[in-house]
Amino acid sequence: MTQDLLYEITDSIAWVTLNRPESRNALTFAMYEGLAEICAGAPTDGSVKAIVFRGAGDRAFAAGTDMAQFRGFATPQDAWDYEAKMDRVLDRIERCPVPTIAAIAGACTGGGAAIAACCDLRITDARLKFGFPIARTLGNCLSVTSLARLASLIGAGRVREIIFTARLVGAEEAKAIGLVSEVLEDAAAVMTRAGEMAQMLAEHAPLTLRVTKEGLRRLRNEGPGADDRDLIETAYMSADFKEGMEAFLAKRAPQWKGR
Repeated sequence: MTQDLLYEITDSIAWVTLNRPESRNALTFAMYEGLAEICAGAPTDGSVKAIVFRGAGDRAFAAGTDMAQFRGFATPQDAWDYEAKMDRVLDRIERCPVPTIAAIAGACTGGGAAIAACCDLRITDARLKFGFPIARTLGNCLSVTSLARLASLIGAGRVREIIFTARLVGAEEAKAIGLVSEVLEDAAAVMTRAGEMAQMLAEHAPLTLRVTKEGLRRLRNEGPGADDRDLIETAYMSADFKEGMEAFLAKRAPQWKGR
């Protein structure tokens, strides 16, 4: 793991830190690949029950892709390859088998905003600036897959408006439109609350969370007719479902095993 991307586990909670505070945690291609590897390899044996993504320092979650990464672009294939890479990385984050939390402090733009949009839960401090100001900066675009993901969160009309105007969404607006669930007073409060939320998720039925994540992904991509039989089977045929029933009837806390 590169020093630009830190990974540590504490009490079954993984903390992933984008560690380039001097550049507002702008992401290199290696950092994107590291995030994909972490999420694709997230264990389902209970050793990691949730993952929190955060930015180093207190100025930004991430300011997007490091612009120096684009200097070598010369052909259409370069652009196609980049967006295909981004789609693959973001899909890996979205498909992570354990719950994910974006703990946002300060700016969350471009690639950073795309990463946060892939997480299951998002919380922020009052200084949030979220968006994709590419119409007044780089002049590039988002893939259709990224646009669809954002539209499912905040609606196609609002996605169009924030990209066309190149404005950044503040904390209170983000909460009002459902982009984030909580606004905390500062970066320290965000990290404390992220830890509390992760511990809460760690106590819930992991298969319920896992199949819900996948079900929502299929709903967005395939519509309400998406095949969900495997998801239903995974939950209802599990030892955890039997344990949940018995614990409920016995009026005791269930002991989830994730199987």
